[in-house]
Amino acid sequence: MALEMFDLSGKVAMVTGGTRGLGEVCCLALAKAGADVAVCGRSSPDLKRVAEKIHALSRRAETFFIDVTDKRRVIQTVGEVQAAFGRIDILVNNAGVNHRVPVLEYAEEEWDRVINTNLKGYFLVAQAAVPQMIERGYGKVINMSSILGTVGLPNQVAYASSKGGVDQMTKVMAIEWASKGVRVNAIGPTYFETDLVAQIRKDPQRFKFINERTPMGRWGYLPELEGTVIFLASPASDFITGQTIYVDGGWTIW
Repeated sequence: MALEMFDLSGKVAMVTGGTRGLGEVCCLALAKAGADVAVCGRSSPDLKRVAEKIHALSRRAETFFIDVTDKRRVIQTVGEVQAAFGRIDILVNNAGVNHRVPVLEYAEEEWDRVINTNLKGYFLVAQAAVPQMIERGYGKVINMSSILGTVGLPNQVAYASSKGGVDQMTKVMAIEWASKGVRVNAIGPTYFETDLVAQIRKDPQRFKFINERTPMGRWGYLPELEGTVIFLASPASDFITGQTIYVDGGWTIW
């Protein structure tokens, strides 16, 4: 297979939650493969920081504020991205939050916050961005899921529910848009070293459990996500749709 199949030169990617952790890795991976990137998030300093990293890779980067739970804001931001770049070839839905408490202690407002961000937000952004992909007959949507879309762990009721929903939403989107040239896939990471799980890394018991539960015996390193992101965004994966690819050190093979 020619390496040109992984080349994203001339493509435009939009990444939500692109300012930290997995989202930042996605932005930089896409830029390394040649794409220009619309970095979307809610922190102005972090937006600027990630954009500067992309500029250092000699790729174009523009920053956009987005609240994925607000439909009007989503439509406005997608419109701003299209106005700035002319189109969106690749959409990475990554914006996410978590709240870890037992089911019986879970507040309704926290449930709504997690579900609205992690699941409804993906739906709203895709609904706004995909029509222009369909018009051109080609596009890639990558939804960031989790191992918790298929396995259960305590204190993760809303997060796991949202990621299970992401996996199913990915399948439905893939079915509806396959004949229109739009491929939709998900990535299911295990525990990577990000701010979202910093509290867990500081807990010796939980840190030990994750290492022991993972066949490879460790957490993921952020650069190890880059290949999967580039693959799913590139022509190399043009005959793949509706799948969740687990980047998990073997966690889900048990």
